[in-house]
Amino acid sequence: MSELRVRAAGPDDLDGVLAFWKTAAEGTSISDDRDGVERLVARDPEALILGELDCELVGTVVAGFDGWRCHLYRLAVHPDHRRRGIASALLAAAEERFVRLGGRRADAMVLQRNETAHRAWGAAGYAPEERWRRWVKPLTG
Repeated sequence: MSELRVRAAGPDDLDGVLAFWKTAAEGTSISDDRDGVERLVARDPEALILGELDCELVGTVVAGFDGWRCHLYRLAVHPDHRRRGIASALLAAAEERFVRLGGRRADAMVLQRNETAHRAWGAAGYAPEERWRRWVKPLTG
């Protein structure tokens, strides 16, 4: 395998990221559109982390920090490149970012039905927090 390049996404990457998520990510989100991802990168230019092999996008993670808590979203690796350490490298970059920013604990959004993701997150040292449940309310119609 070529060397994995891990870097922050820029405005020119966003259309490619959205297309990539349709292939590599499990499920969809209300903010999986150009405007949503554009706002993320404009507000926090280091939050969307990409993994590339030979200039090809093979993985992503969103490492959001609100000044208090560290949140992980959209950890996705292209199906043809899984089980090669890409997710681990992306999580390491996200965790390094959080530590640099003063974060003390990271949490991840993981679909309950995604057993493959459960194994990957568990292998990375994450565990479900059974005491809490996520409550959501869409803010747009």
